[in-house]
Amino acid sequence: MIQPNIPESDRPRVVIVGGGFGGINLAKALKHAPVQVVLLDRNNYHLFQPLLYQVATAGLEPDSIAFPLRGIFKNQKNLHFRMAEVKAVRSEENILETNIGEIRYNYLVIATGSNTNFFGNNQIAENAIGMKSLIEAVQIRNYVLKQFEECLLLNDEQLIRRKLNFVMVGGGPTGVELAGAFAELRKYILPKDYPELPIHMMNIYLVEAGPRVLASMSEASSLNTLKGLDFLGVKVLLNTAVKEYDGTTLKLSNGDSIETQSLLWSAGVKGFPLEGFLDSVILPNGRLKVNEVNLVEGYSNIYAIGDMAQMLNDERFPKGYPMVAQVAIQQGAQLGANIKNSLRGKVMKSFRYKDLGSMATIGRNRAVTEFAGFRLSGYIAWIAWMAVHLLNLLGFRNKLVVFINWFYRYFTYDRGTRIIIKRGAANIVKLGKTMDQTTASNI
Repeated sequence: MIQPNIPESDRPRVVIVGGGFGGINLAKALKHAPVQVVLLDRNNYHLFQPLLYQVATAGLEPDSIAFPLRGIFKNQKNLHFRMAEVKAVRSEENILETNIGEIRYNYLVIATGSNTNFFGNNQIAENAIGMKSLIEAVQIRNYVLKQFEECLLLNDEQLIRRKLNFVMVGGGPTGVELAGAFAELRKYILPKDYPELPIHMMNIYLVEAGPRVLASMSEASSLNTLKGLDFLGVKVLLNTAVKEYDGTTLKLSNGDSIETQSLLWSAGVKGFPLEGFLDSVILPNGRLKVNEVNLVEGYSNIYAIGDMAQMLNDERFPKGYPMVAQVAIQQGAQLGANIKNSLRGKVMKSFRYKDLGSMATIGRNRAVTEFAGFRLSGYIAWIAWMAVHLLNLLGFRNKLVVFINWFYRYFTYDRGTRIIIKRGAANIVKLGKTMDQTTASNI
């Protein structure tokens, strides 16, 4: 029988589920605390999700945005990492059930992040492509490049258009950045790599149900973003919702339809709580109700941070804090301080999110940023976007590799990762029916 094989300790054990932004910042904050920290994650690396779209569009290699968790904590003596799938929590016994056995805890912190939210539409969930993991991003890259290769084998214009129409759903930062990356792929890469490809048939759509893109930012930034997308040739459909998608035909709320085999969904995210929690604390969006110190309601020693936490005590955010990295980072750091205060018998400090600003890149020399009351757009905003992302990447090697990639691409208009990695069809993680039988059998 598999056992966690975690050393016994007379110190309180803090079990952190999830090695994302919240989990690693909490673990770091407990480095010198008199506790035993156990970090659990299904992967052995931390993923820098803000750049995941660049892996999916052949801009970066997967290992450029992933850093091994053991490398992060190699000098932290009070931390033990175990790669594990967490199944359920038995709060009455302070036991966490995992695929490597049961783990006892004194403090439990849920920092599992979020998953793609299809808002209950099972047909779209089955056929659309989500992008929340490194494996999915690599498979999207494989799939997109395969569409280009297969177009060269076709004579039927309708089939070619279906393969060359790419639709992004959701006008937030991820959708905008994906659309911009696909547009640059069409403009700079495809004419060189696929001179026989009828690029004039390739269309890139960004579908947003609301009245504007980047709704969390100012109207001026939204308008600048629209101008940038229009310059790149992206067709933006506002006040338009997705009604149906069967893998080949997308039906929209305005009555239009688009023939496409590629629907990339970035319209929303949701939490995925563990089994064993009271139904009363699990919200429809999958997040857990927490109080001002991130304690899950109805529990005395179970906390949630980041995307999993729904905190409603801040009048600035009546629907809870946004599901972004900065919230997770700040909550992780403060919960670490609060756990240390609890051990000393001191009162925990209430969390209040400090909004450091928002940013999104549209493409080469184009971005929008907002921070401290300032709004930037264009080249300066693009430089700021790159600087912030480089600084937040973990590991000097990753920073250097990404910087060199960006520097090289800027001057050569090239991308260096346009390869299709073939795998047996039986081992493919399903992307949905967007992959036709021919494509699926050859990836």
